[in-house]
Amino acid sequence: MDIEKTKNYIHNLYDSLMEHSDKNSALLDITDVLSQVYLKLDTAKNPEALVNRMVNYIYIVGFSNINLSKDENDNLNELGDAAKRAGWNGVYRGNSVDKSQFYSIFEKMPVR
Repeated sequence: MDIEKTKNYIHNLYDSLMEHSDKNSALLDITDVLSQVYLKLDTAKNPEALVNRMVNYIYIVGFSNINLSKDENDNLNELGDAAKRAGWNGVYRGNSVDKSQFYSIFEKMPVR
């Protein structure tokens, strides 16, 4: 996985989502997760699995709550392609709508 390219896709998606006029709680939760993954990507033991969990989270939480533009969808698809490299170990087997999975017990999680 090319970490810098992945971080660029995350950054572009974050910036674009923050430009939405209707910032509902789902959108704000997604941007929280994007920023958290962006910060942890360089030090993650398995960055592919982290991106995989993030992409699954975005698909599930944002599916009916957010209308993505073509560029946003393209960035998310690129992140999904990078996440495919996680293999079977990257398949998510937990509560995929809980953003606390992206925060350690010592980090403050924004509640929206």
